[in-house]
Amino acid sequence: MTVWEKRLPGIGLCLAIALVAWFVVELLPVLEVMGSAVLAILIGMVGCAVIKNRAAVREGVKDGVAFTSKKVLQYAVILLGLGLTLRQIGQVGLTSLPIILCTISTALIVAFLMSKVLHVPGKIATLIGVGSSICGGSAIAATAPVIEADDEEIAQSISVIFLFNVLAALIFPTLGGVIGLSDTGFGLFAGTAVNDTSSVTAAASTWDTLHNTGGAVLEYATIVKLTRTLAIIPITLALALRRTARARRAGGAGEGSFSLRRVFPFFLLFFMLASLITTGASLAGVDAAAFAPFKELSKFFIIMAMAAIGLNTDLIKLVRTGGRPILMGLCCWAAITAVSLGMQFALD
Repeated sequence: MTVWEKRLPGIGLCLAIALVAWFVVELLPVLEVMGSAVLAILIGMVGCAVIKNRAAVREGVKDGVAFTSKKVLQYAVILLGLGLTLRQIGQVGLTSLPIILCTISTALIVAFLMSKVLHVPGKIATLIGVGSSICGGSAIAATAPVIEADDEEIAQSISVIFLFNVLAALIFPTLGGVIGLSDTGFGLFAGTAVNDTSSVTAAASTWDTLHNTGGAVLEYATIVKLTRTLAIIPITLALALRRTARARRAGGAGEGSFSLRRVFPFFLLFFMLASLITTGASLAGVDAAAFAPFKELSKFFIIMAMAAIGLNTDLIKLVRTGGRPILMGLCCWAAITAVSLGMQFALD
């Protein structure tokens, strides 16, 4: 069986859930308050509960679900670049940078303090702190080899981050409306306060649906989130240098070496390339409407990725893994949310 033959059942399941979520929201306007992306997460979570005790089914869709949650989401982000000029990306990135730096610093400090208060093991605390501050599962996956975390530590940390990703996608669009955020304000809030790219795009897509913005908030929030994602590089480098120094003091060789190729989110380069194409087309006088189909395809890919996230989220198992890491994740999440909103109101 080829790699793609292994992936097709899982991709097909995510596609089916995405189509259901898409058409249900289209047919029932009352569900626009939820949005297709959030509905896909919820359907996926129900699917996870249904198949978790069916080993053959779970194994059959595993590869495709993993591919959809990671790669299809990256394709969605790349497609967003077709419609954004380099000037737009630069302006949004620079505007959001002060809040990004503050939220990252806050998450890392809170994670360090809570690890001491709650006696959370050091590696799990580091992974939750990095995952909360930068980009969720991607940051955890990049950091884990550097600090030599084992599979159980990685799984527990990612589960905690996924829990608050789902909560953010469900809660933040309503919260933003209640406190009176503007479209730009919510894009900045989602991009700086939500852990993972998948949930940033889900929350932003829901806001776009609720406020009929035509996808503007999704584009803005994605740029902010991708700017924040670049922090993977200096943080993993710092952790690698710290581990190497400790190993040398202990007389070891320091196996947790830093690899730029391993940690750099290369899909960002394709996003920038897509934006470069848009910039060139804009200068050549091409109508921005020509890129609208790519934007719609990007939105649908995001819904597919949300279905995959739901299929990977077993809330019952997560709660049973232990309260202290969840409490630590909650504290990081709450602190980032407060700082992101507080700085916005302070800078206005």
